[in-house]
Amino acid sequence: MQQSFLIAGTHSGCGKTTLTLGIMAALRKKGLKVQPFKCGPDFIDPTLHKLVTGQVSRNLDLWMCGQDFVKSSFGKHGLNADVSVVEGVMGLFDGSESSSAALAKVLDLPVLLVVDARSTAESMAAVVKGFETLDPQVQLAGVIFNRVGSPRHLELLSAAVRQHCQTEILGYLPREVNFTIPDRHLGLHMGDEDPISRTSIDHLATAVSQHIDLERLLEFSAALPAHGHMAESSNAEKRENRTKKVRIGIARDRAFCFYYEDNLDLLRNAGAEIVQFSPLADRNLPSHLDAIYLGGGYPEMYAEKLSENTTMLDEIQTWSAAGKPLYAECGGFMYLTEGITNTENRFFPMAAVYPVRARMKKGRVALGYREAHFATTSMFGAKAQTVRGHEFHYSEIDEMPGPVARLYNLADDRQEGYLLKNTLGSYLHLHFAFSPEIADNFVRFCENKE
Repeated sequence: MQQSFLIAGTHSGCGKTTLTLGIMAALRKKGLKVQPFKCGPDFIDPTLHKLVTGQVSRNLDLWMCGQDFVKSSFGKHGLNADVSVVEGVMGLFDGSESSSAALAKVLDLPVLLVVDARSTAESMAAVVKGFETLDPQVQLAGVIFNRVGSPRHLELLSAAVRQHCQTEILGYLPREVNFTIPDRHLGLHMGDEDPISRTSIDHLATAVSQHIDLERLLEFSAALPAHGHMAESSNAEKRENRTKKVRIGIARDRAFCFYYEDNLDLLRNAGAEIVQFSPLADRNLPSHLDAIYLGGGYPEMYAEKLSENTTMLDEIQTWSAAGKPLYAECGGFMYLTEGITNTENRFFPMAAVYPVRARMKKGRVALGYREAHFATTSMFGAKAQTVRGHEFHYSEIDEMPGPVARLYNLADDRQEGYLLKNTLGSYLHLHFAFSPEIADNFVRFCENKE
């Protein structure tokens, strides 16, 4: 029987990601095929899930994707796995309709609660009691203590929780389990950067197997819901009659690594062929492209190398100037400015598609969900089309000149989404699932573009 559960925390930093990776690794060592998922808009944790499980992790975000898409994606991608493991976001109830609790209720998932036991003992019972009673519709199936200091510490924690709470204790991780993931300004390092050695993963999996009752956890797990069909492109019949495959070049390397895999799937469903290239390593664009998609990432970390690759910068600039379709998000958008100034005040020239410069700040500039309505018709769709996404960055740009058109009208009355010919650049990371027709519209536009 296929099984599934959600791992949540009491708050950010309680050890939720460490426990998630450890449980995934331990289940895999038992010979189970693990399908990972991530609650919320995060790009980084899914890459760590893939590093541990070997499977592409999918984002499940109720606000950004919509409930139907989330249910469908969960059913579809968990279909061939033995167990589906969902990592929550922040604390269990944080995020309102996008919270881990809301997702657990929509998908009818039991919740494994990770609590940080450092610097507390009997008071842990009050914490667990609050989480198990705040919303009776959330199935709190078990609790795991993280950072337990000693056998006596574990005894105090366990006795208090058993006396005052209903939730079963499924295990703990000792404080001496030394497992860290390198981080930086946008969060943890990406899985593709191999931030965790195989030895460290094996060590964590062994610790989890020794101290956590995985068999009991699987007994609590819910049966996977009936398989649903992922939101399909609206143009299925027309796709069958197409003779040309639209080739979309996706910039993918350590500088450009933030992509929702579902976006790429929706483009493929709409009739696109995805062709990867590296602005860091490749001197030229791939041949016979119809469009370019520059995702977010860390161009500021690789600014010098990107700036030195002048042939690629020239080809990107020429592409945009010719009116060919180009879509850029956040880091990809920064790549299209005149250049990036880092926190040490060093300036690195970029593609100069937009007449502004990007500057890195030492603090966060923006974070949060964004809903936008199209101010005009574009390659993504008609005027008034609604899209949803997320914004998270430590850079800012100069004020964009007035003649550059703005495509996005945001709910906070800002105008964003800078449109030059057929280049659209923005700080927003869109998830196409909320309006999957934009993938169709983009592919159709590329198909009809001379």
